[in-house]
Amino acid sequence: MTDDSTVLVTRHPVPADGEGIHVAEVTLNRPDKLNAWTAAMRDRLVAALDEAGADPQCRAVVLTGAGRAFCAGQDLAETAAIDPDDHAAAEAWIDDFGRLFRAVRALDKPVVAAVNGVAAGSGFQFALLADLRIGHEGVRMGQPEVLSGIPSITGIWAMRGILGRAKTAEFALTGRLVDGPEAQRLGLLSRLVDQDRVKSEALAEAARLAELPPGAVALTKGRLRELDDAGLDEAVEAAKKVHTAAYATGEPQREMARFLAGRRR
Repeated sequence: MTDDSTVLVTRHPVPADGEGIHVAEVTLNRPDKLNAWTAAMRDRLVAALDEAGADPQCRAVVLTGAGRAFCAGQDLAETAAIDPDDHAAAEAWIDDFGRLFRAVRALDKPVVAAVNGVAAGSGFQFALLADLRIGHEGVRMGQPEVLSGIPSITGIWAMRGILGRAKTAEFALTGRLVDGPEAQRLGLLSRLVDQDRVKSEALAEAARLAELPPGAVALTKGRLRELDDAGLDEAVEAAKKVHTAAYATGEPQREMARFLAGRRR
């Protein structure tokens, strides 16, 4: 196991192989904040994903969170401090997420998300980048960014391929979260299991996928990536423009400060 405090990587040998093949379990480890991430935490996460991708002995990746959450998304205490006049900071924030999303998508090996609890905002989008998602009835998933004054732009891209336009609009504009059964019905979760079996089932599924011919898996994932790479590029560029304009008004900062103070209108 490697430990950089906020991101943990554990290597699980694939028993049937016996040649060093393993599954990399990547855990967001900020449970006291529901694994809400900061820029520094995302940097460490990108490094962990890049390392897994470059390791020929790693044949599958499991993404999960410590404690009772998968990932609550952005740590609002960080983004609430962005200066409305600092357009470069708003653009850099979006570029940061672009790097993270591309790091997940660049993996030529199966990615399974063990959705152990709430997956919201950018954490919800992160879960949707996995090839398979396993959760339990009590999970809460959705895109509540608009409730904090944050436009949902990359979220629309991440959701639309699964939900279609109508449901994407509903999620993006209402900010509502859905539970496990509804998430499975909508395709946001691939499978529901008992809460205490989420991680073990995700690891077992990843181990099965790790034993598949790696060349065929890599080529299949490459084609899947090609289908919507351009969409991600366009979403990131649109998000930079939209978020720069939004932050220039000061509205996101005000709404996030109100949220953090517990004084939502």
